[in-house]
Amino acid sequence: MIRPAKQHSTFGRFASISFLLLGFAACSPPESAPDVQTSGETAEKPNIVLILADDLGYGDLGLYGHPEAKTPNIDRLAKEGAHFTQHYANGPECTPTRTALLTGRYQQRAGGLECAIGTGNVGRYDDAIRLAEQRELGLPAELTVMPGALKDAGYVAGTFGKWHLGYEPQFNPLEHGWDEFFGYQGGNVHYFNHRELSDLHVLFDGRMPVYREGYMTHLITDASIDFLQRHKDRPMFLYVAHETPHFPFQGPEDQDKVVTKENWMESDPATYVAMLEDMDSEVGRLLDAIDEAGLREKTVVIFVSDNGGLKGAANMSPLRGAKGTTLEGGIRVPLIIRWPGRIEAETKSEQVSATFDLTRSFLKLAGAGVPSERLDGYDIIGHVAEGREDFDRTLFWRGRRGDRTWAAVRDSDLKYVRLIEGERTEEWMYNLSTDIHEEKDLLKSRSADADRLKGLLGKWEADMKPAR
Repeated sequence: MIRPAKQHSTFGRFASISFLLLGFAACSPPESAPDVQTSGETAEKPNIVLILADDLGYGDLGLYGHPEAKTPNIDRLAKEGAHFTQHYANGPECTPTRTALLTGRYQQRAGGLECAIGTGNVGRYDDAIRLAEQRELGLPAELTVMPGALKDAGYVAGTFGKWHLGYEPQFNPLEHGWDEFFGYQGGNVHYFNHRELSDLHVLFDGRMPVYREGYMTHLITDASIDFLQRHKDRPMFLYVAHETPHFPFQGPEDQDKVVTKENWMESDPATYVAMLEDMDSEVGRLLDAIDEAGLREKTVVIFVSDNGGLKGAANMSPLRGAKGTTLEGGIRVPLIIRWPGRIEAETKSEQVSATFDLTRSFLKLAGAGVPSERLDGYDIIGHVAEGREDFDRTLFWRGRRGDRTWAAVRDSDLKYVRLIEGERTEEWMYNLSTDIHEEKDLLKSRSADADRLKGLLGKWEADMKPAR
């Protein structure tokens, strides 16, 4: 870590599925790092506010180098806390990363969720297609640890915005233990009429379909602030899942813009910047509400993205690749954490981390009763709050869509990437400490290292048996 010079309970459900307890030793943090979840009361449990952007590229914030977008509120959040330069989404698309977040584990363990669930509840590769046909495409509630474990620890839990973990009634957020939900079930909606391209009505308040007037980003913030104000006297877990800057590309002033099947994914730079800047304003509105409620000093605020940005729309500079790939641009994303009095202002961390590290961190903050071996991540919030030494990680990725499979393993600074598409296989290896752009392929010149990383990936894939 680099600091400036001065400047419904899921616990019982897990007992019946012990095969989920398999771990992978290469992913483990060093023994010196506190790593065991314990239940019990703490002197004062902090509120946890998680803000998740959708398809935000690594370079889409002012702090991370966007050449045009002004994001003063999110940048201020980093100035008052820590920002990370080597944080990764667990998946190169929406659904996989969200699965890892709620389970605290590699999403491959759940089965069928290695690709974003398609608009209209469509499976996009063999296992997902099978589950969709059985009306089982989504994240089973018994596999989640959040929010159930947090509720057992005394938290009230609300999620507002994008869900994307299943359309069927059994996958509704309330079935996972959330106390409140307002948002949409699928992967994206029209920002003003809140319907999918499939024309399904997917906007819900709890289990009931609802209709609202307004821009989606603003509605998500409104619901989040309302939840915060009503529950300010008890520990809360507030999960704010924005649609921005996911397509369709509509800024807050674009209510008269005609969006059709033909232009649903069509981007223009000015609109994209307007969406980024509007999201920043909404983050600022939420931060102001935290201050006005007198919760600033006892609230941990996290801002992060679910995967890299869409090619042709987002700014991934200086990374190569985009959403859907396991190149750096598809999986390396911004992460910002503010915890007043516990994380030093203007901290810059180069610790390698991933989405499921946040899960372990939240459970640790809450003193939640989830055995450590049931989680794949590491307490990354404790890492920066306690000033621990950075350490090498071994992390894995795999994403499937149709007959295309992207996979990767990062071991220390070396990263092996593999693409299989039909009968074609391509593979590369890079040293990220000297080649963040992934331009110099070391596969042949360092063949022994390449074979070792392939072996690690192969063992991990063999261990990732789905629960279904």
